[in-house]
Amino acid sequence: MQHSGAANGPARQPDTDWDAMDWRKADRIVRNLRYRSFRAAQANDLRKVRSLQKLMMRCHSNILMSVRRVTQVNAGKNTPGVDKVVVKTPAARGQLVDYLATRQPWRASPVRRVYIPKANGKQRPLGIPTVLDRALQAMVKQALEPEWEAHFEGSSYGFRPGRSCHDAIAKIYSLARPNKRKRWVVDADIKGAFDNIDHDFLLRAIGEAPGRELVRQWLKAGVMEDGSYHATETGTPQGGVITPPTILRTAPLGAALTRERSHLVDHANAVFSHLDLLYQGS
Repeated sequence: MQHSGAANGPARQPDTDWDAMDWRKADRIVRNLRYRSFRAAQANDLRKVRSLQKLMMRCHSNILMSVRRVTQVNAGKNTPGVDKVVVKTPAARGQLVDYLATRQPWRASPVRRVYIPKANGKQRPLGIPTVLDRALQAMVKQALEPEWEAHFEGSSYGFRPGRSCHDAIAKIYSLARPNKRKRWVVDADIKGAFDNIDHDFLLRAIGEAPGRELVRQWLKAGVMEDGSYHATETGTPQGGVITPPTILRTAPLGAALTRERSHLVDHANAVFSHLDLLYQGS
């Protein structure tokens, strides 16, 4: 993909007519594949899960919906990566779909480091992938997320489909309302959650799922900041489409606390633990 084509419209007419797409049909196909994969994971039918994941990775509707998400829906749709490419026109979106449907194997690009202000006055580093990598990440996320959702803790709310911080707040309220007997509460923030993820541990958690090699490449692709390249041996940059689910995939905290008769509510890297174990009857 040439920079001028992706940013301003391709030099040739793409095979995919973006404006003629049946988006309801594409969404229905992707949702159906996700549901089948989720049910297979619940039944611990790993062979069927892997087959459906491979099908999702090849699914043209998944390519369409992924390109639509990263170029029209997501807040960072107009933010370029290291290649300075932004996809803005229907023709350019069609070209990106064609490119994703025909070009393999893929090679991940480094992310572009930017900083955004935090409420405490500090800055949060973000890693902005190229639009091509963001579309690929969205495709892989659609393929792998249903399996993970089938096994995630019910008390986890951050970055999960159909859940939000408001759901986490409602759960906390139900555990802490006045008619409940008094308990200890632990409110914690996992410092450097994104910066300290062990790559090998994460890849082992993913297993032999389709897209694993792409995830490995994204983890190892490095960071470009002020014209300098920095390797990434640990951690995963905040800013990618697939980063939140991969973080959740490595978090056994919920299961551990559940075994200790506690109630855990987590959203992103913030944890609220409502502990029966530490009740001291004050």
